[in-house]
Amino acid sequence: MSKLSCPQAWRLYVVTDENLSKGRSHVEVARRAILGGADVIQLRDKTAPSGELYRIAVALKKLCLDTKVPLIINDRLDIALAVDADGLHVGQDDMPASVARRLLGPGKLLGVSTETPEEALLAEKEGADYIGVGPIFEARGTKADAGSPKGTIMISPIREKCRLPIVAIGGIKSGNARSVLEAGATSVAVVSDIVAADDIERAARGIKALLI
Repeated sequence: MSKLSCPQAWRLYVVTDENLSKGRSHVEVARRAILGGADVIQLRDKTAPSGELYRIAVALKKLCLDTKVPLIINDRLDIALAVDADGLHVGQDDMPASVARRLLGPGKLLGVSTETPEEALLAEKEGADYIGVGPIFEARGTKADAGSPKGTIMISPIREKCRLPIVAIGGIKSGNARSVLEAGATSVAVVSDIVAADDIERAARGIKALLI
């Protein structure tokens, strides 16, 4: 299976955030991250109007098609469908995974954020292709509503109960990325340590090298 259809093969999952990108667009961040080895890109923007977000997603979809890297849209099912993105990622307070799975249709990836084995098992039952687990470490400048970091210890109980690939998130950087995989995660989602880096490509390449 290709990386487009197999979250089990992912190692570096990069989440865009224009609040951290030092004036660089979602597309520019993604382009540089892909050059550095990102296996998947998630478009996350909580503030852009729908029209602007659609235009950003269209441009990202073209980039991801050209580079054969999957594009996941955070939260916004309408945008994911409108641009024929490769998948959607939802949180516990978003649309239920079972509904998102039905509306996405076959052949699209569905990720669900989880913090407990119970949430992970429900996501698996409702049709998720992978789960996000976190926050693992203290994150800087990202989601204001993220819970308290629990460390890598939160991964193993979920790994024991759930068969889905685990994308760990929350404060992951070069100094701790390897420990997250050793705890049972399949891949790591990185935001600030790549998006806010002066050299995004170099930052991505450095983290990716630790995950192979």
